[in-house]
Amino acid sequence: MEPGDRERLRETFTEDAELYDRARPGYPPELYHDLDRLAGMRAGARVLEIGCGTGQATVPLARRGCRITAVELGAAMADLARRNLAEFPSAEVVTAVFEEWPLPERPFDAVLSATAFHWLDPAVRMEKSADALRMGGALATVSTHHIAGGSTDFFTEVQHCHEKFDPSTPPGLRLPSPACVPVDSDEVDRSPRFGPAVFRRYEWELSYSTTQYLDMLRTYSPNRVLAPEARTGMLTCIGSLIDHHYGGRVTKRYLTELRVAYRVR
Repeated sequence: MEPGDRERLRETFTEDAELYDRARPGYPPELYHDLDRLAGMRAGARVLEIGCGTGQATVPLARRGCRITAVELGAAMADLARRNLAEFPSAEVVTAVFEEWPLPERPFDAVLSATAFHWLDPAVRMEKSADALRMGGALATVSTHHIAGGSTDFFTEVQHCHEKFDPSTPPGLRLPSPACVPVDSDEVDRSPRFGPAVFRRYEWELSYSTTQYLDMLRTYSPNRVLAPEARTGMLTCIGSLIDHHYGGRVTKRYLTELRVAYRVR
């Protein structure tokens, strides 16, 4: 991804914080057990979260007693995250671009970035994450993949809507099986400041009504940057398919991946 594209696309998330908060799914419970066990994110741990959004991962960690500083570039997203975290005085949300944000003098026990690390500048993110950590502290990144499963026929048929209205859609695109989603350790392997990465994967499904599914699609940056008439056409096409052929409800299967690496220098 080119730097200009990364900046343009990641800023689309800040355009409708309420929609993002309502439509974006959270994470499976097993993820938080592994964040505790592998990354030490438990009661009293000092955690820096990069790109907290409206708090999808922040709130569950705050409930576990973590002391969190969350950095979010979107002012509206940060404001909504503060509202969602109002009952947790140990959670602070800072409105800032992480790459430009001055790190506090005291290092953190863990750094977390949930479905946001890939939006950071690759020339900065590993080094600055290491700078933020105490020696032996954990960098935990979470990625979400769309995989085959759930309403399988729908995800084959819906490609017609995407191809018709979004010219960037590869023809005949199909969702991969979990085994075909590669484990990506290259960035950690290249960094002299972290040891080998540890991975955990979780497969899970979520059922959506037509309205819920379309709302979720509206939060994705490639859809948000489409021309308004193309976006409206695509969403109308998808909504009609769900309503008329799938009884107004579809099920989507996700693969959530946790990557944990420890600072060694």
